[in-house]
Amino acid sequence: MEACDLTVSPKAQSRLSPLHRLWGKVLIGAGILSAFGGGLLYGAAGAEDATVTPQLTFNYQLQGSVGKAMASLPAPDLAAIVFNLQPENDPFQAEDEFDDINQETFSEADYYCLPAPQGSSSANNVGQNLSTWGTKVNQSSQSQVSNWVANISAQLEAAQWPQVHERAQLARVPVVMYHDVLAEKEVFFDITPERLNADFRALKEKNLTPISLDQLVNHLRAGVPLPEKPVVLTFDDGYVGHYDYVYRLAKYYNYPVAFSIFTDKVDGKIVGRSTVDWKQVEEMAQDPLVTIVSHSVTHPRDLTDLSDSDLRYELEESKERLEKRLGIAIDYFTYPEGNHDERVVEATEAAGYTAALIMRNDSGKFAGESEDLLTIERFGESRFAEVIESAWGGPPLPGIKAALNFQAPVQRLDVEIDEIPMTLISGGQPRTIHADTRYPLTELVANSEAVAAVDGTFFSLEFLDSNTMIGPVMGQNTGEFIPGSEGDIYKLKNRPLVLMNPQDVKFLSFDPKKHNTLSGIQAEMPNVTDAFVGAGWLVRDQEPQSAPTFKNLFAYEEHRFRAFWGINLEGQPVVGATHTQIDSVGLGELLRKAGFQNAVMLDSGASTSLVYEGESLIGFESRTVPHAVVLVSQGDSCGFAD
Repeated sequence: MEACDLTVSPKAQSRLSPLHRLWGKVLIGAGILSAFGGGLLYGAAGAEDATVTPQLTFNYQLQGSVGKAMASLPAPDLAAIVFNLQPENDPFQAEDEFDDINQETFSEADYYCLPAPQGSSSANNVGQNLSTWGTKVNQSSQSQVSNWVANISAQLEAAQWPQVHERAQLARVPVVMYHDVLAEKEVFFDITPERLNADFRALKEKNLTPISLDQLVNHLRAGVPLPEKPVVLTFDDGYVGHYDYVYRLAKYYNYPVAFSIFTDKVDGKIVGRSTVDWKQVEEMAQDPLVTIVSHSVTHPRDLTDLSDSDLRYELEESKERLEKRLGIAIDYFTYPEGNHDERVVEATEAAGYTAALIMRNDSGKFAGESEDLLTIERFGESRFAEVIESAWGGPPLPGIKAALNFQAPVQRLDVEIDEIPMTLISGGQPRTIHADTRYPLTELVANSEAVAAVDGTFFSLEFLDSNTMIGPVMGQNTGEFIPGSEGDIYKLKNRPLVLMNPQDVKFLSFDPKKHNTLSGIQAEMPNVTDAFVGAGWLVRDQEPQSAPTFKNLFAYEEHRFRAFWGINLEGQPVVGATHTQIDSVGLGELLRKAGFQNAVMLDSGASTSLVYEGESLIGFESRTVPHAVVLVSQGDSCGFAD
């Protein structure tokens, strides 16, 4: 689904005072609640009265027949790729172009996770599942309303065009540039259909989400967050392989793609290795997955060498030709060979383009690092495997507090914010382990179902084998509440008390008179399973904490490696650590930018430990610890071995 692009003129923005904007957000939120209250907040209507969007995920398992899935493939001749079969009259196999793909094909289980083919039967089957879907709506409606209000508010606060919004500068969105796709490579930047299929499959396996150019531009302009791991797929020069292979696989995977077309080639005035024809371009242009981008008229090697009149011709004539032939707006331009200067950029703006793509022969940058919307950075396809590992859609928008979400998959993200590298691991259900003694964190969680873990809160260093904590503690692995020492608890007043149960997390100010007994914490959370007092607040109710809030915390102002945990603006638990040294106040500022609702500092310095899938992510040998905050994937049992 394309992102909503609400355009607000600079003049209109100038009239929006903070008070006007506040009232606007209140009215927007009230309108959404009113409009959707009867459906989203109180459950779905009957299937016969509902409008079913074809974007809803189609569940073939309910049909119990892979044969029906095969029959409804959007491109039936791709059955050989999907199910390792040889359909009759397969146009790909006629040229032996996909011989190797069958060695890396999809299983039946793989196909269940793929997007829905679009057809009349799709709507009928989705209708059968509508009541089930409706029961889940109440659980997510708060988050949906929060996202709607925040996204609309972001449109009102968009950066002055063509500037890149400061929130988008934090994200790491790779725009990948491909050229020809053909059975045998002729130049180094060609790729084969097998390689293209492998790239597309890798995106699925690594949980990346291809997005459209419209979504990217909206993100860059307004700072609207994207999916967790976004990527943009672009294909230059209008080769016939773009229709024969790219378009067909894009439809199969349901991936948005962008094709940059220079018109004289399609008109037959420029003879190249191969070219799409107008019929093919027209077909692709009508598909919501496809964005057609102007790539000039004749593809001059360097626009900066052209006269002003020739430059205007390349920019304006190609736009006009594409719009007239395709009947759609052409908003984006790709500079041939990436060459541009200030004059070319100004001419691109004057020609009516709202964004433009560049390329660099020697390097590349993420989209948020672009100078502006008329010079959006890209990576060559040779760096595909490298850049998709770093993809990040940016922090969630601040706004209404989202409902807790313990159902999201556990995912690792390596980010750098304000030149501070850190690892954030989000998703799953949070729990704690209070061990019988001190262990390296990898050993402490080795016999558990934890996917990720971070070292927990402060503990006594009096004995090497001590598991005595500073303050009260309760671990789900033991179920035992242990009060804090009377000599310590009054020093912890107003530090963050963390309470957990399988459905909830609470962050409270620790009161030594109320919270050092089991009955005291049960008064706050009756079915509490985990409790501990953190080192200090880093982010509280979306606000980074200032120096005075750390009061008597030892060395809070020093630069150290830091460990932390909290809840992000999407309601997901997050554990993490920095890979360089930073002070506590500075860390709070970074975590606010990273999209935390609440974040608590854990034992840091030499104790800083972070584990993902059994491996330590810290570059030094950390101190042994007796306590950990862990993330367990949804569907797992209690998460602790006997």
